[in-house]
Amino acid sequence: MKEQLEAIQSETLEKIKHTNDMKELQQIRVAILGKKGSLTSVLRGMGKLSKEERPVVGEIANAVRETITAAIDDKNKKLEQVALEAQLEKEAIDVTLPGRPVQIGGPHLLTKIVEEIEDLFIGMGFEVREGPEVETDYYNFEALNLPKDHPARDMQDSFYITNELLLRTHTSPVQARTMRSLDGNQPVKMICPGKVYRRDTDDATHSHQFTQIEGLLVDKNVRMSDLKGILDNFAKKMFGNDREIRLRPSFFPFTEPSVEMDISCKVCGGKGCSVCKKTGWIEILGAGMVHPKVLEMAGYNPKEYTGFAFGMGPERIAMLKYGVDDIRQFYTNDIRFLKQYHNA
Repeated sequence: MKEQLEAIQSETLEKIKHTNDMKELQQIRVAILGKKGSLTSVLRGMGKLSKEERPVVGEIANAVRETITAAIDDKNKKLEQVALEAQLEKEAIDVTLPGRPVQIGGPHLLTKIVEEIEDLFIGMGFEVREGPEVETDYYNFEALNLPKDHPARDMQDSFYITNELLLRTHTSPVQARTMRSLDGNQPVKMICPGKVYRRDTDDATHSHQFTQIEGLLVDKNVRMSDLKGILDNFAKKMFGNDREIRLRPSFFPFTEPSVEMDISCKVCGGKGCSVCKKTGWIEILGAGMVHPKVLEMAGYNPKEYTGFAFGMGPERIAMLKYGVDDIRQFYTNDIRFLKQYHNA
């Protein structure tokens, strides 16, 4: 048995010496040291030896096992190092090659418009507020003087989730929530930008999802002249100091009186052209004095507090300011279109 063990050691060390494959090395380990390996088979025959031979053969067997194990581990480390060096050489980077040009992006045109409007109103003392896009029927309609039977609540006009939940159709609910949170005894001066959703058929001037920025100012002794001054300042800052504004009577359920605001046409200077449909004016936003019922539902005393509200669409403002003729351009992710306004 001693000769057998020595032969196994000699043959195995020779195989380990000449193998250059980690998988083959593992096969050698299993063939010699595994449960059915040749060394294991020899050791199972030790029971037939005499008591005097067993310790001697056992010592030799352990020495053979340790020698083979050490040889396999040493060879495995060498093969791993060789494999690592080959991988590093394969993945080597030639640092002398010229780099690939990196395209520099920029803010989306709508993002720039929204931020510009936010900065403008923050400069006039307004704060920016946000609210949920999935809104309750109460805050989206009822709190804004739109009762249950109002046409604007038609299921065909809004994206209803349940009878009491829908995707907000405007950002006005943020105003109602803000006023309610102040318990009707603090002034409010805020704008609320965000996405809104309506069942519109997408075309050059309509989209089922678009952005709105609405503003609200509630305090004591707030007048229509204050609203006009704010809007005039906004128009001149956004479109140029030569822009003029006019307010036309209109109707909104949540304001009374209500107005539409037009700005003088930039193209013709108010003389009349195809852009302004020969009128010299372009409609840009809606506004008005907050309806007393809206103030009451928010907890304000309309005899003590008054206010004004306005709402505008950043898409329309961007279209007017930069001459974009199709609202779908903002959402189609055409990099050629977007690049035009990186430095706008």
